[in-house]
Amino acid sequence: MIAFGLILIVLIVVVKIYNMVTKGRCTSKAKLNGKTVLITGANGGIGKETAIDLAARGARVILGCRNLKSAEDTKQEIISKTGNTNIVIYPIDFESLTSVRKFSKLIHEKENRLDVLINNAGAVGLGNKTTEDGLHILMQVNHFGPFLLTNLLLDLLKKSAPSRIVTVSSLGHIFSSLDPDNLNKPRSDELKYFNSKLCNILMSNELARKLEGTNVTSNSLHPGVVHTEIMKHLPWYKRLPVSFIYWFFFKNAKEGAETTIHCAVCEKVDGISGKYFQDCKEYWTLPITSNRELSVKVWNKSMELIIGGFWNLFKIIGGFYL
Repeated sequence: MIAFGLILIVLIVVVKIYNMVTKGRCTSKAKLNGKTVLITGANGGIGKETAIDLAARGARVILGCRNLKSAEDTKQEIISKTGNTNIVIYPIDFESLTSVRKFSKLIHEKENRLDVLINNAGAVGLGNKTTEDGLHILMQVNHFGPFLLTNLLLDLLKKSAPSRIVTVSSLGHIFSSLDPDNLNKPRSDELKYFNSKLCNILMSNELARKLEGTNVTSNSLHPGVVHTEIMKHLPWYKRLPVSFIYWFFFKNAKEGAETTIHCAVCEKVDGISGKYFQDCKEYWTLPITSNRELSVKVWNKSMELIIGGFWNLFKIIGGFYL
């Protein structure tokens, strides 16, 4: 029994050490003076750590947040840690497409450039509600909202080129079962999150194709299994054991932000578009993510759900929905 216990302890230590030495690190020393970066969901977790790093590089950092009190606390923390006072907060709530449109309008009114857009905001465990827009709440927060925002900001990104779009997805997309004709109502609760993460990658890849020749790149990533507050909506009895396992075996928020930072600033990613990253390097993913027919169907269906019948008119006119 004692021997078994010792073996178990050794195994745990070995796993912990392995996880520590295989975590990717962004080694780029690139400065971002004169550049503007927008990070959604930047008031905690990976988003906050990303904001701290990019502010330390000299960027003007826009925090797109729902919780303005938490965002203000984050802003003061960033200023304290980096000495960069060029940090602004704009309110956005992905549960409301009206909020997304107002946020985009504010960005266009207040900002004259946008060099990096980081679609970081995401959630799990939001229940089975329908938003005021008639969309499933988790699909809207994780996919439809960021999809709309990205399209609304494309003109500013093009104007500021070379620029980058970075979308935080998840390895969980490998468990998806996506029906492009039924994006708004996944067949089961478990599929909602997985499907939304696959949609993130499909959106990013299709965007890369549509942006060819514009000097605007679009990439997606898996940050790793990270111990953050993303599971705060789950019941405590589910959250507690999962949180302990995450804390012991997997990445903290600072480590989880490394791949996002890499995709946003690293010189090695210059001109690279339509790729999927993990641990600060290009990584394998399912062949389905490169399926052009599927990505076009998801793109068109997303547009249809967001703007309704007008999408047919936009398809005839051509171009993006701006």
